[in-house]
Amino acid sequence: MHILAKHIIPFTGIFFLYSCSVVEKSSKHGFNSNYYNLKSGDKKTDKVYVDVSGDNVTVYKPAENFLDNKVLATISLAVSDSLCHFPMKFIKKSLDIDITSNLMKFRPGIYGLPAQLTVDFNAALYAGWRHDTYYINSKMNPLGKCQYEVINRGYDFGFFLGPGTATVSPFSTRNAVSNEYNGMIIQYGLAGFIETDVASFGISTGFDYLLSSDRKVWIYNNKPWIGFIVGIALN
Repeated sequence: MHILAKHIIPFTGIFFLYSCSVVEKSSKHGFNSNYYNLKSGDKKTDKVYVDVSGDNVTVYKPAENFLDNKVLATISLAVSDSLCHFPMKFIKKSLDIDITSNLMKFRPGIYGLPAQLTVDFNAALYAGWRHDTYYINSKMNPLGKCQYEVINRGYDFGFFLGPGTATVSPFSTRNAVSNEYNGMIIQYGLAGFIETDVASFGISTGFDYLLSSDRKVWIYNNKPWIGFIVGIALN
C-alpha cells in the first residue's frame, strides 16, 4: 500500500472516535461569559471580561491577575423603561474546531471530459482561526421601552482532513475500469466560513486521494476541486 495511505488510514479511525466522543459536548459559539475586546462608538478597543448571566450583561475591566471590581457597564437584555445604551461591539478571536462536510464538489473538466458536480458522502475534522463580533443594539419599541438584541457575525479560515467516498466508474477512469463502485477517499484542503451561532457555511478547495489501487487511473486523484462546505462546532 502507498505510504500516504499507511499514515492516513489510522487517522480515519481516530477521527470517528474523536467525533463520537465530543459531538454530545458540542456547544454554540454564542455570546457567553469570557474575555472580549470592547468597542463602543469611536473609542479604541479595550480588553474586558463580560459576565453573561440570564438577561444581564456585566462588563468588568481586567487587572493584571484578577478582575477589577469596578463595573464598566451593566446591560439588561430584558425590555425595560431605562434609557437605551449606545451600541456596543464585543470582539473575540479563538481556535475553531468543527465537524464538516463538503455537500457539493465542483470538479473542473479534464482530459477533454466535461466538468462534474458530485455529492458523494464525506466528512472531515476542521481547525481554523475564528473571528466573532457580537453587536448589542438597542431601540425603543412602540411602548417607549428599550429593547435589546445581540447579533453575532463571524468568519474563519483553516484546514480540513477526513474520509469520504467517490464514484469510480468507466467515465472517471477513461474506461480503464469496467464496473462502477464507491471508493474510499481521504480529502484535505482549505476552507473559509461565514459563521452563525451553531452552523457554519462556506467555500472550500481541496484534493481527494483514492485509497484503492485504481488511484493510478482515477482522473480526479489529487486533482483540485471547489466545494460548498458546512460545519458544526465542537468547541
